[in-house]
Amino acid sequence: MRFFGRKKKHGAPASVPEHIAIILDGNGRWARKRGMPRTAGHARGAETFRRVATYCRDIGVKYLTAYAFSTENWRRPPEEVAEIWRLLREYLDETYERMERDRVKVRILGGREEMPEDVRELLAKIDEKSRRIDGITLCLCINYGSRDEITRAARLLAEDAAAGKISPEEITEDSIASRLYSAGIPDPDLVIRPSGEVRLSNFLLWQCAYSELYFTDTLWPDFGEEDIDRAVAEYNRRDRRYGGVKG
Repeated sequence: MRFFGRKKKHGAPASVPEHIAIILDGNGRWARKRGMPRTAGHARGAETFRRVATYCRDIGVKYLTAYAFSTENWRRPPEEVAEIWRLLREYLDETYERMERDRVKVRILGGREEMPEDVRELLAKIDEKSRRIDGITLCLCINYGSRDEITRAARLLAEDAAAGKISPEEITEDSIASRLYSAGIPDPDLVIRPSGEVRLSNFLLWQCAYSELYFTDTLWPDFGEEDIDRAVAEYNRRDRRYGGVKG
């Protein structure tokens, strides 16, 4: 398997967002429609992500964030959770071996305490290698929930205030953002959700305050380069004013 494939030859959109975030949704429904187990949908979804990540890199996206496993996903059937983690391990192993060759810097967004020990050890190695790489930043949201992330940031600020390191008056949007998992990463310009669902599902709630949202009925395993093109074309038709007015 290849973490990133060869460069695509068809034309890229004229203007590409710096940061695209994607909710990888619809794997189970894709499998169910074909009379297959939900785990087969996750395997196909992993292949789709490899292909889409390659394309995003090739058209000039600098940051790509993927919602791979949420804090709520632990509630799924044990066999499905086990298969998702098997696929994540496989993908992370592959990532570690190829990230220098493909010039991919990896950030993991999410709580690591609940992760299996071998995964935590692998993530530490990925963190170390990423410091030496200059290229597209791939952010993988694993065991991630935005409310949990914001609660964690508030707790860290409270601890600093109790220790006298900061005063309540010094708590700002920047100080909150600096304590999120995504600290140092620009907010997403475009958030894509396949599968026909029209909600964020606890994904980057703080960071997406002014992101453009794009929803499509396409299930994630069927998502492809043309779907990215359509999403980016729609993004370029939007008028981003950030609460102000033009002219």
